[in-house]
Amino acid sequence: MFLFLSKLLPLFIYPLGLSCLLLVVALVTLWKWPRVAASTIVGALVLLLGSSNAWVSDSITKFLERQYIPAALPVADAIVVLGGGIKPPHPPRPAPDVAEPGDRILYGAQLYNDGKAPWLILSGGRVVWRQSGESESADMAVLAQRLGVPASAIIEEPTSLNTYENAVNIKQILDARKLKRVLLVTSALHMPRSLLIFQKQGIEAIPAPTDFLVADEPLPPEGEPIQAIVLKTLPDAAKLHQISLALKEYIGLVVYWLKGWL
Repeated sequence: MFLFLSKLLPLFIYPLGLSCLLLVVALVTLWKWPRVAASTIVGALVLLLGSSNAWVSDSITKFLERQYIPAALPVADAIVVLGGGIKPPHPPRPAPDVAEPGDRILYGAQLYNDGKAPWLILSGGRVVWRQSGESESADMAVLAQRLGVPASAIIEEPTSLNTYENAVNIKQILDARKLKRVLLVTSALHMPRSLLIFQKQGIEAIPAPTDFLVADEPLPPEGEPIQAIVLKTLPDAAKLHQISLALKEYIGLVVYWLKGWL
């Protein structure tokens, strides 16, 4: 039930869901209380315009993503890759596909091939009421082997359905194999919450973030073109999605803290 509610309730806090609620209120109050309806319509419009604005979305996202800037990583006992962004090989897909967070398995395999650790631990189950098929860890294992990681170096953790379960289950794997220090690979946006959870479990985790949504792109010598400034000001569906992902992490930090998982 916690898993279902954790997916459902935030939808009414994200900009799109909250705007829809405001519009429903406007429809209900339109005839008897037109001023209330007008206010909620304005509120929904301001919320959507503000949340889909690149300046706003990028600022909120960067606050989380810039907490752990990639640096030279030491050698560790294992590389832990958290599930996310792996699409199961359902037809017409010929094999597991990766969405943007799929950078996690690509980076994890790269770190293994660079000799950063002898083990690659892949963590992630699959929510049965959302998608069927193999666990995310199994799909990641397929991709990792295609990227040159031998099957003998891969450890799967196929049952966890959230970040807390990732940490708890991986702690058991590490203790059983007497492994201590790990490189923790996940999306930069997800790293602050993940690292706190892993540290709470007593795991010596070194952040190895990837999948940065906001990059510091170099500007031309004459400054940012007016065209780019105009486009950043206009509503952008991608930025609306981006700010929803960031809000998910902020909400997760609060909820996980209240549950004592951080």
